[in-house]
Amino acid sequence: MARKPRPRRTPKRGSASAFKAVTAERAARVYRLLKLLGAGPQARITLTRRLRLDIRGFYRDLELLRTAHIDVPLKNQRYTLIGSVKEAIARLPFPDPHLTLGEARELAKGRSPAHRKLKSQVNRIIKGG
Repeated sequence: MARKPRPRRTPKRGSASAFKAVTAERAARVYRLLKLLGAGPQARITLTRRLRLDIRGFYRDLELLRTAHIDVPLKNQRYTLIGSVKEAIARLPFPDPHLTLGEARELAKGRSPAHRKLKSQVNRIIKGG
């Protein structure tokens, strides 16, 4: 008898696991998009030209921003960043740095929330789950 497929769990919006892997190129492009929007409202055509991006890629990047809880509504045919650029950039996903376990352990030695998050991930690996 065939096994019943497991239902796919959808990660919480905005959680680190909600993001698909982000390439360094895409992270840089989305960073540039936020910097452009930080200068003021922008038309889609202006953004796509400056980022050298097609319409489909533009909307994918917008969806990435929304997944990261970065609000970029369309008002008067211009996209506007709600909130500060600095806050938005802090929410962007970061590409996989391809660390070794030893490097991750070394980086997890601090006391900040980011250090604790990395330490928790390292411990899950070391302790088997």
